[in-house]
Amino acid sequence: MSTIRKPSSTNKTTNARKTPTKVAVKKVSTVKPAIKKPVTSTKSALIVKKAPAPAPVVKPVAPTQGVAAPKLLKEKKVKLVRDSFTIPKPEYLVLDALKARALVLGQAVKKSELLRAGIKALASMTDAQLTSTLKSVPALKSGRPGK
Repeated sequence: MSTIRKPSSTNKTTNARKTPTKVAVKKVSTVKPAIKKPVTSTKSALIVKKAPAPAPVVKPVAPTQGVAAPKLLKEKKVKLVRDSFTIPKPEYLVLDALKARALVLGQAVKKSELLRAGIKALASMTDAQLTSTLKSVPALKSGRPGK
């Protein structure tokens, strides 16, 4: 008896199956950007317009002792500016001494807070006081100090 071998169809079917799946994968990747595009049909625009926005819930403010408290407006955050400057070593040591002095008084402060307090003090001076204070401070060469 002779056995007749049937050609294996598994190789053909797997090859045939692989090709369409590769094409399908490519089609899926090209379809995704089309889905991301905004829809411009008038029906979808009408549907979007029909959806009402949820109304914000406003809670009534309870009066205290019969007097309505005025609602304080929330202040916007002040934008901070980072800057660098050159200062003589003896004046820099004064900042450290002032920090230690404030700590003894029970108020811990940072160098930037000391500088801001000094600016407020200068701003509150009269013109004559400001002029005399500025004359007592020598001018420095701008830029980074040499090594």
